[in-house]
Amino acid sequence: MIHNIKFRAFVYEDESVDEITEAILNILPEAEIEAEEAEGMLEDKIIILSGVVSKKRYTKTFFNTLLEWTDLDKLNADLERKMDEKGNWFLRFDKADALDEKWTILDKGDAIHLKVKIAAFPAKKQIAVDKVREAILEKN
Repeated sequence: MIHNIKFRAFVYEDESVDEITEAILNILPEAEIEAEEAEGMLEDKIIILSGVVSKKRYTKTFFNTLLEWTDLDKLNADLERKMDEKGNWFLRFDKADALDEKWTILDKGDAIHLKVKIAAFPAKKQIAVDKVREAILEKN
C-alpha cells in the first residue's frame, strides 16, 4: 500500500536533537536519520533531521499503527486535502506528543513532516485516496 515514507523535522536552538530524534523513532522505529545544519532567517542554527523508510514491513507497520492510534474519522475527512495529484499523502505529527509516544496529527505548525507515497497505479490522487479510504473504512 505504501511505496515509501519520507520524513523531516526541524530542530531549533531551544530544542534537543536527541529528543526530536526519539520522537521520530516513536513514529518510524526503523528510520535511519540524517542530520543537516542550516541557518534560519534570523541567523539561528537549525538542524534538519530527515530520511526515507521504504522497506515494506516497516511501511506496513507504520500504516497499521496509524490506523490504530489516530482519529479515523478525521483522517478520512482530511484525506482529499492532504493528498497531492501524484498520490503523496502529507501528514504532520506533533513533536512533543510523538516524544510521549502519542500520534497527534496537526494541520500546521512545528511538526514532524511525513510524505507518504501511496502505491497506486496509475499514480493519481483519486486512486490513492480510494485505497487509503478503503483501509480506513475497513478499520473503522
